[in-house]
Amino acid sequence: MTDYETLADLRRRLETGEETTAGYLGTLRERFEATEPEIEAFLDEADRWGRLETVAAEREARFREDRRPALFGVPVGVKDIFHVDGFETEAGSDVPPEALSGLESAAVTALNEAGAFVLGKTVTTEFAYFEPGPTRNPHDTDHTPGGSSSGSAAAVAAGLCPLALGSQTIGSVNRPAAFCGVVGVKPSYGRIPIGGVMPVAPSVDHVGYFTRDVHDAELAAGVLYDEWRAGFDPETRPTIGAVTGPYLEQASETGRDHFEDHVRRLREAGFDVERLDLFPNIETINRRHNRLVAAETALSHDEWFPAYGDRYAEQTRELIVDGRDLDVGSLADARAGRSSLREAVHEAIEGAAVDVIVSPSAPGPAPEGLESTGDPVMNLPWTHAGLPTVTLPASRTDDGLPIGLQCTARFGADEWLLGWCESLSAALGGSATAA
Repeated sequence: MTDYETLADLRRRLETGEETTAGYLGTLRERFEATEPEIEAFLDEADRWGRLETVAAEREARFREDRRPALFGVPVGVKDIFHVDGFETEAGSDVPPEALSGLESAAVTALNEAGAFVLGKTVTTEFAYFEPGPTRNPHDTDHTPGGSSSGSAAAVAAGLCPLALGSQTIGSVNRPAAFCGVVGVKPSYGRIPIGGVMPVAPSVDHVGYFTRDVHDAELAAGVLYDEWRAGFDPETRPTIGAVTGPYLEQASETGRDHFEDHVRRLREAGFDVERLDLFPNIETINRRHNRLVAAETALSHDEWFPAYGDRYAEQTRELIVDGRDLDVGSLADARAGRSSLREAVHEAIEGAAVDVIVSPSAPGPAPEGLESTGDPVMNLPWTHAGLPTVTLPASRTDDGLPIGLQCTARFGADEWLLGWCESLSAALGGSATAA
């Protein structure tokens, strides 16, 4: 097992001259060529290392040593629904890339301006829905890494990059983060600009990202978020609300057992923990969100599907056909449910006087096989409400598969949440589980 460098470690070494960009690229290339053929986190690229040598030289010339920006020299994986200048966008599909092209993602542009460079496009499920790609879980290659941000989560877990971009429409950041044993951040809806990302369901699409620990997540937030309040440090420990009720019952017995152990460990670490019976109508919430995703995906593919529908995987095709049949009133009801659910969660937070709600990041560990990316049901209500959520690596099964803890706060409280997650993560073990 290997403890790979964090974003903060790499940044320090590059700043102090302990490591050069060219030297690090050589180390990274050796690791990549040893690991990537088995994990398949990235799309193939004809001359990846020649391109990266050119980019590294450009960064060195552009940013003098005394003026190097926050993420100088940091390699980043980018999910292949983000448009990146100089790269095709395939979106895990058989649709011609020229039909899917678009302006560069605002998040990618921000990373480039901060001195980072794109290591490559990472594998996504088809159109960021459920049809799996080839990526394997670095902890056990017989298991899924989750999805739809499969390659990004696996790349960070395998030490191929300390930061990777993903997106979440149901559970595509928080779930693969849990399965791969890394930190996964889904912001409050809209706080990371989504321009230049292929839409799935725009009312609930979020740009998110993966890192190896919470400190790295905070460093990345300063670049990716709109109006991030850097240096925020909560003065007090958060009071925790631990979920119970029908929502929790969606998790497997293994998932619930690990969750109760996480709650016990937080109590033993000195956190006040209250139990919250949230989402008694979870089946209604699930149904509403899935209707919304189907209808808006159909609208998003209004141009591509008529021309290339025969190239879509069956379950993606079924989603779009179902979405086309949804009436306007049902779509309006589904969209209206987002704000009412957010208000209900806020009322629960205020009523119980808690700061952070904790829940399982997935029903259990990563399922065996690559036919499914797992079930996003534990992530769905938080995504529907647009609330900020962070997955923390929290434990392992007897077989060594990671289990994550999902942490949620009020809408817009992203700085508070990441600050609080520092102490929560320390109580749970601190950083990514080595793969």
